[in-house]
Amino acid sequence: MSAEKNLQEKTRLHARNKNRERYDLKALTEAVPELKDHLKPNKNGEDSIDFANPSAVKLLNKALLNYYYGIKNWDFPDENLVPPIPGRADYLHYMADLITQSNFGSLPKGEKITGLDIGVGASCIYPIIGVTEYDWNFIGSDINAESVESSKKIIDSNEQLKDKIEIRLQKDPKSFFEGILNKEEKVDFTMCNPPFHTSSEEAEKSSRRKVQNLSGKKVETADLNFAGINNELIYEGGEHTFIHDMIAESKNFEKNCYWFSTLVSKESNLKGIYRALSQVENTQVKTIAMGTGNKVSRIVAWSFLSKAEQKEWKEARWTDSE
Repeated sequence: MSAEKNLQEKTRLHARNKNRERYDLKALTEAVPELKDHLKPNKNGEDSIDFANPSAVKLLNKALLNYYYGIKNWDFPDENLVPPIPGRADYLHYMADLITQSNFGSLPKGEKITGLDIGVGASCIYPIIGVTEYDWNFIGSDINAESVESSKKIIDSNEQLKDKIEIRLQKDPKSFFEGILNKEEKVDFTMCNPPFHTSSEEAEKSSRRKVQNLSGKKVETADLNFAGINNELIYEGGEHTFIHDMIAESKNFEKNCYWFSTLVSKESNLKGIYRALSQVENTQVKTIAMGTGNKVSRIVAWSFLSKAEQKEWKEARWTDSE
């Protein structure tokens, strides 16, 4: 690899991430021609995306899914969260690494793995990437009926997603696993991108700050399309309480899942999360650092399985029977 190409890599992304190199705008605009209307020169005079424009960001991610992942039909209401594809893909790649490490360095064949995405949203993004990258099966849950229908529509519109993803409505907004997994059902991992604001005012302030950083201009109001609808953004007590509640409930489903996991946006929440995990007597905790652009985040994963149960899990679910 040439030094010039190396400089163009987004080296903080996972090694298997399809978007480590600079975006091929020619290919992306061919995939989604509407994206051409949102190109503008950056400070170096090169074509770039107007990242301060929510419509441009949505079209960019639509083009990325089309060109790199083969997803031709991906649309959802404009008021919902627009997920950045590279960062979402990283979470899946790191979970693949974690499962590989748990299975003696071998990643089980795709159909042997089932993930649960808590808060699948209207875009269905984590299951889409999990299916197209690893051929995993997925359950996606959400408390919003419109988001559930939107994700179902995306699945029905893309042949490669059919029979691979099941979307379930969570009827209790305070539950994570109850009402989604039955007592006998097993998933190999869970994942979640928690809402991290405590109020709509805090969400608006954050969105306004993001727009100002991207555009370099002071704004009085910001389009929450950068953020999403209330249940995607806001939880009483914010990210801290959301994750603590999830950890507490995960204990009731300790035999249903090998690895529970969640993104943690705020580093200041980690100490409390580790304390909460110690109180539910888990057997393993892993913290995985991830970074995209200027943003640093991390995955916290935990398991309740004993060594004997881990061995039984691998033999029953992950080992080739041929």
